[in-house]
Formats: sequence, C-alpha cells, structure tokens
Amino acid sequence: MRSLFGGMLAVAASLVAPASAHAAECRAIDVDFLPQESPNADPGTRRPLQIVAWIETPSGEFVETVFITQQVGTYGLGNRPGRFDFNSGPLWPYGRRTTVFPVWAHRHGLSFPELVFQDGQDDNLSHISGKCSTDPHYCAPLLTTEPEWDTGTCASVPFTDKGTFGTGQSLYPPREDVIRKVGNDAPSVDEYEMLNPFDAVSKASPKSGVPAAFTWTMPADFPAGDFVMWLEVSREFDQNATYSVDRYPGPQVAYGNYGVPYRGQPSVIYRVPFTVGNTETSATTLDWYGYGDPDGIDGAIRQPDGTITIDTPGSGAQRLGIVPGGNYRVRVNAGADPDFAAPAGPSELSVSLSRGNARISFIAPGDDGVTGRVTGYEVRYLVGSDVTEDNFATAIVAKPAIDIVDAGALQELELEKLLPETTYSVGIRALDNCGNAGPVSVISFTTPSRASGEVDACFIATAAYGSLMANDVEQLRRFRDLALSHSVLGQLAITTYYTFSPPVAGVVGESEVLRTTARTWLGPIVSAVRGYRF
Repeated sequence: MRSLFGGMLAVAASLVAPASAHAAECRAIDVDFLPQESPNADPGTRRPLQIVAWIETPSGEFVETVFITQQVGTYGLGNRPGRFDFNSGPLWPYGRRTTVFPVWAHRHGLSFPELVFQDGQDDNLSHISGKCSTDPHYCAPLLTTEPEWDTGTCASVPFTDKGTFGTGQSLYPPREDVIRKVGNDAPSVDEYEMLNPFDAVSKASPKSGVPAAFTWTMPADFPAGDFVMWLEVSREFDQNATYSVDRYPGPQVAYGNYGVPYRGQPSVIYRVPFTVGNTETSATTLDWYGYGDPDGIDGAIRQPDGTITIDTPGSGAQRLGIVPGGNYRVRVNAGADPDFAAPAGPSELSVSLSRGNARISFIAPGDDGVTGRVTGYEVRYLVGSDVTEDNFATAIVAKPAIDIVDAGALQELELEKLLPETTYSVGIRALDNCGNAGPVSVISFTTPSRASGEVDACFIATAAYGSLMANDVEQLRRFRDLALSHSVLGQLAITTYYTFSPPVAGVVGESEVLRTTARTWLGPIVSAVRGYRF
C-alpha cells in the first residue's frame, strides 16, 4: 500500500506553498535525534549515516515515508546498475546498495524498474565510452593509494553508464538528478525523475556529531490516534568481528582491486510509538529495536543480539547517540502549531568561491518573520539566467547540508561540484514547520577559471566545444588519462599536445568558423574514443 492517507502529495504541496502573511494553523510532527560520528580512522571509509523514517499504524499498516537521506531518495543509491557487493570508495558510481534500508524497502509497498547496465554486463565496471556520460554526483572508482582517497574527492570528472530498465523490479527508486545525454544514455533515463516519489522528503544526510531534526506537516485529513514512528539507520564500512571483511568480501571481478569491501553491520532500527491528538504529545525511545537483513533479501526485523556493536559511538546500535540534555535517542513531538506568519527572506547574501565550490552566507530569517528558527531552506539555481519569484519553482533543485541557526545569526551553505567559468544564479527561501515559504532571495556569481598551469582539460577540444564539461571533451580527457598516459608514445603525444595546443586554442576560441572546423577535425577521434572501454 503506497500511502494510507495520500500524505506525499500534501507534503509536496506544502513545501511549495506560496508565502503568506496569515498562514493557517497546521499540525506537525517533529523528530529529533543525534547522528554519531563514524568511528573509522581511514578518511576513505568515513561515511555519514543514511536514515529513513516512516509512520505505521500500531497494527503494522504503512502510512507514509516522512524523511529519507538524499543518497537514496534523490541519487538512487539503492537502484543503480551493477552488483550490490561491488567495493566502495568516496562517492562511487556503481552498485545497487539493496542492503541500505531493507526493512523500509519491504514495507513501503512500492516497486520500480530495476536498472541494469546498457550492455547487460552488471558484473563489469568497464563500459563502452559511447554508453557513458559525465556524472553530476558520483565519482570514478579509486585505488586506496590515490590521493583523492584521503580527501574524499573526485580524481576527475567521472563517466558512468546511467543504466536502462531491466526486466526485474527494485524496491528502491532510481536517481532523479540526471538529464539524458542523447546518443550516450538510454531513453529510460528520461523517466527516472518522474518515477521517484520521494523528492519532498529527501534531504541531505544530517551532520554527524550535531543534534538533528526534521518536521513532517500532517495532511489536513490525517486522523487522530496512535501511530508508530520507525527510523532505519545504515552506515557503510561499519564492520565488527561478526560482520567483517573476511565474511563479506568484495567480488572477484574486473576493477576488484579498486576501493575496499563496504559491507559491515546491517541497518539498525529505532521504534517510537506516539499519539496524534488535540494537544501536543511527546514520545521518546532510548533503546534500539533490532536490525535488518544483512543481505537485504527480506524486511524482517532481527531481535537485538550480540552480533551488533553496542559500546562504540557511531557503530551498530550507537549510530544514534543520546541527545544532549535528554534521556533519549529519538524523540517524536506531534500536535497543532499555531503558525500564522511565514518566514522572512534571507538577507545580506554573500559568496566565497573556491575551485568547484561556492560557500553562500546570509543573515538567517525567523520562523515567523524575523523571530524564531526556520525549519529549512529551499535552494534552487539556474545557469546563464536569473532566478526570480516567477521561475523559482522550475529552477534546478540543490540540496546542500545546512545546519540551521537562529534568526539573526550567520547562516552558511555550500554548493559543490560547480563548473569553472560559469555564471550561476541561486535563489534561497526559508520554510517553517507548517510548510509556509518566505520570499526568494537571489545571489549571482561566476565561478573562477582553473588555476594557472593546470593541464586538467583538452585545450583545443574545450575551445571547439565551448565548455570543459561538454561530454565529448571529457571523453577525450578520460581517454588521455586511462590509455595514453600508460605508454611511452602516449605520454609523448600528451606532452606535444600540451606544448602546442594552448596558443592554438586561444585562436580557435575566438572564431566560430575555426570552432566548427575543429569540431569536424575532432569528430573521427571522438567517434573512435567512444568505442574505448573505460
């Protein structure tokens, strides 16, 4: 059963509701908890928690998903092409992580087409270049000896096969953040976004070590009564003596030496019975309730036992800690919220730019005008045109992690993986816990060029195609990194190219005739590279 009360549509409507100076009273459910820091010392295996929360009736009838971290809810962590047991590393692109939320996945009542690689070879991490396109979120596989392993960053612009619909079904949604590259990506990619129903409740993973909270606005027809709030919490690389690398090794397949085995202790479950009534109610839990299937095959909850770590913060049953000042790990407050004013707009916006990132700062508005604390922010952007109140709802959604501060304090958020030498217009508006939205505040900026001396792109190709991120440019660059750089003749060709191409690129970039000629010249090379297996 997808939803007992159709709450998803109501939540989506409330999150995009227009600003109102006289908003009606609403009923909201507030949930707070403390995500613990990862206990891992290796930077390449430190992971934020993946969390999903949903409501059921006491008899076990599914009501609604009310919160899900965006790795699953937006970026399709549970339904990607590739084996579920592929090794993992910083922001890897492949492998359907069906073990992340097995209890929730088997209870929500939805199913989606399972994604497979376009060539049908799900055991392989090497794919024809012409079936891959640049990836806006995930990174390429890494060896543990590469410097990016310790920084958790991408070594280069990655190419991934975004997959296509297979014959099977998945209990996880596909990613919704990609736009199909015609000729490379399968037509199925066009349908990914509309198949994903969790956009309204998909949020960035909460910051570890800091108390976190989320709010779900109850639909108008949500009845009074008793309910159960469930939280399922997962973390990669959370190994112990029972769930060890020896017991859950990575597969012996191509690229098997990249990354390390990620499977460890399974998801753990927290359960909080609560009541919705005419007055505000509060309920808590201090204990964990059980754990999910380590192989993700079923949705049964295993009872607590000695296989799960209970004495290490951030691991096993202590993935959620005791909230400071309270004797609980999860608290659920439910009741009416007499919220009659929308938030004000963010003010005094400023931006600090670094390579690929923009840190935006502003004075935080309040929940009611300029007082109180907002529940969250909606952030959207456009490239090459300005965000306005009129087009805000159709601009591209960004979901940065934000630590909410009180009204009047300095609020910061960071946008990552931005293109160089590109003009962005970013709109931000505040939301309160009734879904009332404040006015949109906008800031525009142009990202810096690449640092002098960097040979991180193909000069002539970049000039010819007009953008470093053009798919054909990155195909050439990837071929350079994976093929040419591993032979003496290839290294000589690279050296020659970078010696003579910068001044030529300057001339090409200034003439559309020369740009067209260069693209014609590069065409056969690109066609050949598209057949190379990355």
